Amino acid sequence: MAQKAAKWIWQHPDYPNFVYDEGILAPLISKIDYQRGVLDGIAKLFMQQELEKIEIDVLTDEAVHTSLIEGEVFQRESVRSSFRKKLDKDFENSGDNKYSTAVTDSLAAVLLDCSLNKEPLSVERLHGWHNALFENSYSRLEKIRIAQFREQDNMEVVSGAIGFEKVHYKAVPASKIEEDIERFLDYCQNSADNLYIKSAIAHLWFVSIHPYDDGNGRIARAITDYILSGSAKATRFKLYSISAAINKDRKGYYEILDRTTNLFINRNFDITPWLVWHLNTLQNALTDALQNIEYLVQKTKFWDAHRLQPLNERQIKVLNKLLDKGAQNFEGGLSTKKYIAMTKVSKATAVRDIAQLMSFGCIRQIEGTGGRNIRYMIDFSTS
Repeated sequence: MAQKAAKWIWQHPDYPNFVYDEGILAPLISKIDYQRGVLDGIAKLFMQQELEKIEIDVLTDEAVHTSLIEGEVFQRESVRSSFRKKLDKDFENSGDNKYSTAVTDSLAAVLLDCSLNKEPLSVERLHGWHNALFENSYSRLEKIRIAQFREQDNMEVVSGAIGFEKVHYKAVPASKIEEDIERFLDYCQNSADNLYIKSAIAHLWFVSIHPYDDGNGRIARAITDYILSGSAKATRFKLYSISAAINKDRKGYYEILDRTTNLFINRNFDITPWLVWHLNTLQNALTDALQNIEYLVQKTKFWDAHRLQPLNERQIKVLNKLLDKGAQNFEGGLSTKKYIAMTKVSKATAVRDIAQLMSFGCIRQIEGTGGRNIRYMIDFSTS
């Protein structure tokens, strides 16, 4: 009887000695190094309090988006509150302390451990992260093992309607998990691979093992975070969110994992395409971080320019809303109707407030709007 052809990446005789082309990756690594240097340099220009706010926002992005990738939705306010509880000394005196939940506190604990705890990864630590991600022993309708590797041999990643399921991947047999994890942890601790390549290989390797009944993707991204945070020199936390960048191309993420782990497609056992995708995604995360920080600098300059203006509480609230959304993100710009909705004032008061903001140079009319459709945006030209 003919032997069944190997289909999954762990069935290849060279696994886990992954094959890739360093020459293709070198230019990407240079770009990432450059952007990382620029980001770290800009971070040094901020006061500690300002930097802390950026760090909390980035951690919040990471937590929200790593969950969204798996289809789990958390309120941003709750997640941010959980991070502030741990990192902001003024948290208890703020109105923010009513939003956090036990679930978001646990998720925050995992990501803080990834960033701050430089001790080597261990089975116990992975189990601790898994325990934090699951507050009970159920994932949807199914009972799962918490803080223990799975016992199920036939672990498959499946999508599609009942009766029309598609198997994307079949994981390492349960009997081989402990041996594979031991090799994996040794790699994370002792490999001299470039940091960015190492984080991508660790990500792929962990999801290939798929050691838990659930939560493997989130823990794989936590491991990526842990490895990338190991090079942080200027700040306590890395100032970019790779999960946010992955979530922007969620379909591409799953497609490249499918193509890489399936030997019927990836016949040469070559993970270079996965590494290219992961490095490009990391570069996108750094680009987004630089844009966000540049905008924060712009926002700080704006308030420096208008600090002495006699603005009322309503105007400050609306300006902060516009600034928090970002110059390009407040859909349609500010209108009188939106101003009324945000401040609960009469139309006459709204018109007067807006006119005053215009005279102070805080906002300007958006070109091409007028009459009943007049719209306004933040005016950065005076800051």
